[in-house]
Amino acid sequence: MKNHAFLIVVLALATIAQPLRAQDWRQKVRDELPVLGHRNWIVIVDSAYPWQVSPGVETVETNAALPEVLKSVLQSLAQARHVRPNVFVDAELSRVPEADAPGITAYRAQLAKTLENATVTPLPHMELIGKLDEAGKTFHVLLLKTNLCLPYTSVFLQLDCAYWNADAEKRLRAAKP
Repeated sequence: MKNHAFLIVVLALATIAQPLRAQDWRQKVRDELPVLGHRNWIVIVDSAYPWQVSPGVETVETNAALPEVLKSVLQSLAQARHVRPNVFVDAELSRVPEADAPGITAYRAQLAKTLENATVTPLPHMELIGKLDEAGKTFHVLLLKTNLCLPYTSVFLQLDCAYWNADAEKRLRAAKP
């Protein structure tokens, strides 16, 4: 009986840990966006991005092209009144040669056009993974896995408050009670 109960718990946990399937990703973004806030992340990743296991990191398989997913997420964020994205990309992306990753030049051009109105911060890939791992210990990270097969192409959106900024926070903290 003891082993039976253990097996039920293991099967239940395995079911919970399964990534969401492709048909649900747009609805997942719509459902979660209202409850996401500053310090949460939405990350659009290539197909080889690892399945992170920090408790707050949720992986959703989109089976869609990365540019399509990114545009959809950015459109949703543009309509949100409460959050805005701080955009990060892998620093390695700018150095990946076309000879080693055919299509990377076209991808970089498409990404630059998609993000032309954003401030984009490149950081080393492992540093970004570390940020997600750390954030996932306390905050929710929605990771949307795409079918893109090019290295260092993930886009990391750290959500920030849309109606409050760092300067206002600094003034608040500096004000005497």
